[in-house]
Amino acid sequence: MLKDLITSRVRIKILTLLLSKPDQMYHVREIVRQIDEEINAVRRELLHMEKNAMVVKEPRANRLFYTFRKSYSLYFELLELIAKTTGLGGEILKNKAKIGKIKFVMFSGKFVRNLTQSPGSVDILVVGTVVLPELAQLVRIEENRRGREINYTVMSEEEFIFRKRRRDPFILGVFSGARLMIIGDEEELVS
Repeated sequence: MLKDLITSRVRIKILTLLLSKPDQMYHVREIVRQIDEEINAVRRELLHMEKNAMVVKEPRANRLFYTFRKSYSLYFELLELIAKTTGLGGEILKNKAKIGKIKFVMFSGKFVRNLTQSPGSVDILVVGTVVLPELAQLVRIEENRRGREINYTVMSEEEFIFRKRRRDPFILGVFSGARLMIIGDEEELVS
């Protein structure tokens, strides 16, 4: 899906790498290894991204390290696009029919930014008629990739509406933080 918007395959891979772990810095050769592309193509894209103030480079011990600039005007939009098209977000969209009849899938902002959640908070909220083993398998793969447990909650649409009307503290807590909709309309989710 991202390739429909960005024509450079190498740039898509670099964006995916840098925005999947936004707080990490990468050396050029490490980027080459991670995305499996030619070094000259990677350098060309990094130069282009640097000229457009997308990435910042930092010299350390005769090496250049790159990270995505959080001050870039489209940083959060790109972060959301990457979260929706790669990793767990992309897998949920790709396997939507197998997972069941889903009304909403919401990722917390901290989950998208790969930040540590406080205990008891939810990373992902799924509302609908869900085939739990299918969803659990996708979550396990993402847990292995991230190296940490993912807290997710699944509710039927009826339970979600009931808890939202009763102003359930759990639902209000989910709504209080930043969020990204993978499936469904955010206005409909919170109204």
